[in-house]
Amino acid sequence: MTDTKKIIETARRHLEGTDLFVVECTATPGNEIELTIDSDTSVGIDACAELSRAVEAELDREEEDFSLTVMSAGIGSELRSLRQYRKLVGRSVEVLLTSGIKILAKLDGVSENDITLSYEEKQAVEGKKKKQLVTVTRTYPFAEIKSTKEWLDFK
Repeated sequence: MTDTKKIIETARRHLEGTDLFVVECTATPGNEIELTIDSDTSVGIDACAELSRAVEAELDREEEDFSLTVMSAGIGSELRSLRQYRKLVGRSVEVLLTSGIKILAKLDGVSENDITLSYEEKQAVEGKKKKQLVTVTRTYPFAEIKSTKEWLDFK
């Protein structure tokens, strides 16, 4: 099985000086390799093709046969790195907590250990009979987050 660490290092070297970065690399026992990249702006198909050629040039097909797919982390895919979180600050995200609760919120901030979200929640307000919508800002540690995705509202 091909060493994914070697592929990641090769990809990182090739992407130096660009706004592109490696998100993850996986390999199956049958040597089907998937290298996922992202960008602070956008990822074009030309960038994926160029990176694929650069990585393939450093791997030896005579030593081990493989299939390499280089792809962009698409909209709706789970965020895997702090850099992906940071690029979405100020935008809407869907967060699934380990408790099973799903939150649609605006991502207000990101640190090494947690994220800060703001969203509307019904709460009892003093002097009111019915619960009122109140904007809440809360911080969630990464340990409590199962997954986070960019949320696109088409309304």
